[in-house]
Formats: sequence, C-alpha cells, structure tokens
Amino acid sequence: MLDFVTGLRCRECAHEFPAEALHVCDYCFGPLEVAYDYERIAATVTRARIESGPRTIWRYRDLLPVSDESPVDLGAGFTPLVRADRLAAELGLGELWIKDDTANPTGSFKDRVVSVALTKARQLGFKVAACASTGNLANSVAAHAARAGMESVVLIPHDLEKAKVTMTTIYGGTVIAVEGTYDDVNRLCAELTSERPSWAFVNVNVRTYYAEGSKTLAFEIAEQLGWRAPDHVVVPIGSGSQLTKVAKGFAELGKVGLLDEVPHVRVSGAQADGCSPVATAFAQGTDAIRPVKPKTIAKSLAIGNPADGWYALQTMRSTGGSCASVTDDEVVEAIGLLARTEGIFAETAGGVTIATLAKLAASGAVRPDECVVALVTGHGLKTVEALADYTGPTATIAPTLAAFDAVLERDGARSPG
Repeated sequence: MLDFVTGLRCRECAHEFPAEALHVCDYCFGPLEVAYDYERIAATVTRARIESGPRTIWRYRDLLPVSDESPVDLGAGFTPLVRADRLAAELGLGELWIKDDTANPTGSFKDRVVSVALTKARQLGFKVAACASTGNLANSVAAHAARAGMESVVLIPHDLEKAKVTMTTIYGGTVIAVEGTYDDVNRLCAELTSERPSWAFVNVNVRTYYAEGSKTLAFEIAEQLGWRAPDHVVVPIGSGSQLTKVAKGFAELGKVGLLDEVPHVRVSGAQADGCSPVATAFAQGTDAIRPVKPKTIAKSLAIGNPADGWYALQTMRSTGGSCASVTDDEVVEAIGLLARTEGIFAETAGGVTIATLAKLAASGAVRPDECVVALVTGHGLKTVEALADYTGPTATIAPTLAAFDAVLERDGARSPG
C-alpha cells in the first residue's frame, strides 16, 4: 500500500512529530494534524483511480492517513447527494443539494471518522476502542469495534436518547452513562486516556487521524457534482472539527489536481440556540468562545466547550461564510420541512442545519445564484423523542368507509384518482 503521510504537524507552531498516537504538541500544547506529501499524491492519484475504487470512503485512501489493504470497514461513505429542488423553492434558493449521511451503516457521518480511526488504531497496536460521545459516535465505535474484533468502551451522558443507547449496547461492548453533560464525559475520557494508555480513545489520543475521515464528505460532494466544488456548504457544528475538515478536503482536491482549479468554497456553520458558543462568537465578531451549559433537543451537537471552535470560526471567516443558531421549535419545523419536500428524515442535528440554512437564505448570507450543499449528518430514527409532541396519526377511525370519507372531508383532502 502507498503511504503519503509524512508525519504530524502542530496547527499552531508547525512543530513536526512522527505519525504515532499523538494529538497535542509537546511545545505549545496546540492540536496536531496529519501532514501529507501532496506532490507525491498529485503524481499518483487520478479521477480514474478513485472511480475504480470501492463505493465507500476508501476510494479516497490516497488522501487518508492509513495504509491498510483491509481497513475496518462497514461500508461508510459514498452516500447520496440529493438535488433538493422542492426545498430550494421553499427557501428561495437556486441549486441546492442535500448530502444525505443518514444512509451510513449506523445512520450518521460518524462512520466515516470511526472507520479511519479504528483502522489506524489497529495499525498502531491498540486492542480496545473507546470514546466520549453524544450518541452517534458511540453507535459507530461499538459497531466498528465489533467488526474489527476489538473490545469497546464508550462513555455517554446519562440523558441520551433511548434509540442511541439501544443501538450502542446491542453491539456487545461496555457502555457507561455518566451523570453530567458531554463536556463532563469528555473531561473524564481525557483523564482515562492517561490511565489507560493501551486504549484507543478515538476522539482523544487518535483524534488526529479520526478527524481526517470528515474530509471524505468534501471528496464525495465534488465527485458527485462531476468533479466540481460547490460555491457554499452549510455544516452543523458540535466540536467544530467536521466543518474545518470539510474545508480542508476541498482545498486538498485542488492542491493535488483533482479539480480543474483551486476551489473557493464558502463554509457556513449551524448551531442550536441552546448550545451556540461558536455562533455567538461569530455574531459578536470575537475570537473568544465562551463555554456554555447545553440545553437543546439537538443532543448530538450539545458540546458546550467545542475543541475546534476557534478553528471553525477562522474557517468560516476566511472563506466568506456565515454562522447562525436556531431555536428548538425551528429545528423541529425544519425536520418536517426536509421530510415533506425531499423525503429525507433527519435527526435533530439535521434540523439544525436546515433551519439555519433557511435563516441564512432569508438574510442573504446564502444566495440564490450559488450552488449550495447542506449536510444532513444523522437519521431521524435516532431522535424520535424530540418529535413526540409533534407527530401522530391524522385521525383514528372506525373501520368503515364513512369514517374514512369523513376525515378526508374534514381535512379538505381529495381521494387519489
């Protein structure tokens, strides 16, 4: 297998490190990221080489930090890019696409990052996969660990949605509910990383590799658009990592010659009002992201102290993007809007994205003349509790034609045909 990774590099001081299980710079305590030999990649990778690969994220293995003939793979990636003309008409937009990551194996984009993280973890000799999670990551780590024959230990907030807890436990790993918020869970995991150095905490000691999996969203979007970049992408913000890596992915495609020109993609972020430290900082024009205590139905985005929040801010500003937050009621309304216009059932995080897209479109921050892609990152079946007060049968009737007709007449409906 070809390996184009040259090592790790600090995002702050640019100090270089070997490609090991490291995530923080020893010199300035800045975060590390994977460095690649882009000249060698450009001389090797072609559109044809990619298109001949599997219909998963591993068609882009030359741009990922793993050299393994048999990655830990449940089939993540190459999810649908749906032309959303009916939703676009509702929002007053032109060319709008939905990147539908509800179609991933465990129902969220986390399968992308976990597939990369556990493949690298196995390569580095780890036997136990672990994480702190708001739910989707727990699902994916437990599933991929089962596939790889690894043990899994996941820590979650105690008030997580039942569907996510059920989905995690079914894979047979250890699931620990912690009394507190995700930030409390994450702090505990940071301590455990020191206490359990033989465990691969995917979003701590192998986070550097894990985060690279999000780039595949950008790779797929460009390929599915006919090897062109969109003008604008709207990305939900939890930790902020996904947003920064999507931007990095588009830049890499230009750098290695897979796009006809270096793209300029505006990147905008979406948060819920009940957990919007990045959107607040963006609106105030400050770099200071003040931690908050989350209170929102969008629990997969409920990270009050986002690790990559500052980098997400810089990405949005440098690309000419925007950022906004939305209420829980707007989130629920947007879930319904996406479902009834495009037939896609999103979890609450997807509702945040669509509601924010609507707000940015109304303000002119997202324009009708742009090719826009909105990321829907998780399936609605994971967060049905949030919709409990808004859904149910149109009516309950006796088993008679008269009762059926009465409902149609009451609602002003017409019989088919």
